[in-house]
Amino acid sequence: MQKLVEVEEARALMTEAKNWSLWRWLWDKGMVRATADRAVDALAESERKAKAAWTEDQKKAYRELELLASLNGNVKGRRQYEKAKEEAKSVAPEIKLAVQRVKEADDAAYAARMAAEDTFDEAERRLDTDMAREGAQKAIDSWDLREKAIRKAETCAGRKVAEPNRPRRARVIE
Repeated sequence: MQKLVEVEEARALMTEAKNWSLWRWLWDKGMVRATADRAVDALAESERKAKAAWTEDQKKAYRELELLASLNGNVKGRRQYEKAKEEAKSVAPEIKLAVQRVKEADDAAYAARMAAEDTFDEAERRLDTDMAREGAQKAIDSWDLREKAIRKAETCAGRKVAEPNRPRRARVIE
């Protein structure tokens, strides 16, 4: 994964913002949010591109995991999960394991992002600069986690597993 300009700009701004006073936070909070949103959008686009390179089996396995995580007891959700599970039945276990690691990384990055946003919201409500600084660090950490998740998705896209009916070709060493 290449470094994204938007993320680097946001990281630099958040690092600088950790030293701001209350008035500076109040004055520039719109700029901070806009910069953070651009970083999140750039990361989302990078993630979309990485996952677009996945094989159909990888996409099926990820969809199954997404629907499993979103089961909340309703009948429609259960049917969607059962359909995705059936479609992913023929996916190799190695692929499912690799995709599960990507999903876990995605979930951790999402949770970190939500924690950062909640911290910023609470800091704004309380006018608390220490909490805003904490939110800035959480935002930086969430971008780091998102980048790791994207790298895992890219690695997963590059991983090829031999089809069960086809033997692997032997390498000829001269």
